[in-house]
Amino acid sequence: MCGIIGIVGCDMVAPAIYDALTMLQHRGQDAAGIATLDGHRLRLHKDNGLVSDVFGDARDTSMLRGNVGIGHVRYPTAGGDNSAEAQPFYVNSPYGIALGHNGNLINTDALAAELFESDRRHLNTESDSELLLNVLAHEIAAAPGAQLTPQDIFRAVDRVHERCEGGYAAIALIVDNGLLGFRDPWGIRPAVLGQRETPRGMEYAITSESVALDAIGFELVRDLKPGEAIFISSDGTLHCHDSPHARTLTPCIFEHVYFSRPESMMDDVSVYKARLRMGEALARKILREWPDHDIDVVIPVPDTSRTSSLPLAYELDVKYREGLMKNRYIGRTFIMPGQAERQKSVRRKLNPVGLEFRKKNVLLVDDSIVRGTTSRQIIQMAREAGARKVYFASASPPVRYANIYGIDMPATSELVAHGRSVEEVQELLGADRLIYQDLEDLVAACREGNDSIRQFDTSCFSGQYITGVQPGYLEALELRRSDEQKASRRVAELERRAS
Repeated sequence: MCGIIGIVGCDMVAPAIYDALTMLQHRGQDAAGIATLDGHRLRLHKDNGLVSDVFGDARDTSMLRGNVGIGHVRYPTAGGDNSAEAQPFYVNSPYGIALGHNGNLINTDALAAELFESDRRHLNTESDSELLLNVLAHEIAAAPGAQLTPQDIFRAVDRVHERCEGGYAAIALIVDNGLLGFRDPWGIRPAVLGQRETPRGMEYAITSESVALDAIGFELVRDLKPGEAIFISSDGTLHCHDSPHARTLTPCIFEHVYFSRPESMMDDVSVYKARLRMGEALARKILREWPDHDIDVVIPVPDTSRTSSLPLAYELDVKYREGLMKNRYIGRTFIMPGQAERQKSVRRKLNPVGLEFRKKNVLLVDDSIVRGTTSRQIIQMAREAGARKVYFASASPPVRYANIYGIDMPATSELVAHGRSVEEVQELLGADRLIYQDLEDLVAACREGNDSIRQFDTSCFSGQYITGVQPGYLEALELRRSDEQKASRRVAELERRAS
């Protein structure tokens, strides 16, 4: 998962891009970068680390002059986690193009072969974002005229949709031309358009979440449609294009479950309201299947599950308490590299308020259960704090399958619910009772407010992949995503740097 932002403004845009990236930091903590167009020159600064680390010195943004720019925050889904794969990526031909990408391509091997053998383009990393950039660059280079037109750019994007499979949203700077943004034909990965009226004219922005627009004073206009491309010239002229390859809107439901900030709007659905409805649906399930429950208190696992926990407690007519205090300086454990690091981080990240657990039957509520590592430790912490019984509820269904569209789920074998019943997971976690959200209730909670959404990408829950997958792809992905393989790649990278 990554965060992207692109702005065409009337003044220098780097400070606004920086502010927007800080609001997208939850989407990637591995690396950050900004690229701007300064006349005929592209200026770029990127590195590993948080936004505040990469751009800690005022000079890091002051050097990024220009009224058109893009920004990116990353955590690695495809490729590795070294600084060479920080984004935006840049190619100097044709024109000079820089690109930032959120998502994951699933036909990378075929694309890499095509780019080398047919397109004669060199790849320097294992990142699928570099693949996407080079496909786009090759198709733009095929434009017939000497002067690039919006129609030329849109034809190139249509060819990208033909060649690239997966879920993706991307923004690109084209030197001497402007800003391009586009969304995959299924609309799996999010992208929104915003605008801001100034005394010097209208400014536009394209980003992953509407919350980034709020931070910089832009108004949300709308979501990009599936397959849609938007080009904003350097002078601020807006051009839109509906792709002939557009399919039925199928947004990723995990955006509502976990990744997006609650104040964001995703495809005209409030993330906050969706999470409230998740809690209400989960409460109805508990009352239906466990009418004589003995729950004394509902305690959320901060922060994402707070919104679901409040209506759940209300519907159950039991107390809601903040029983786990969070250390704000520890990152999201879901995306931390390595099992040992995740386990160590849980204790550093959360500390129980003993009085809220002592001699009580506690229902802990989390947004999801992925590996189970965090859940198991939190349950143990609750028992150590004096809880009489510890129940655990997930606001989403069991995560049993890999996500292949841009969320770096672990290897399937590392998913605690894969191949296990609810009772078996309950035993592994050490809970006295385990309650999962039903998939149909989750879908209903996320659809309400926008009846035009007919379906979601629920692949990590259902194992159904809307794009289809090539034989052997999931098996190969399993090998690449395991903690063991990731650790081996990190060791190899450290050895390379040391040599």
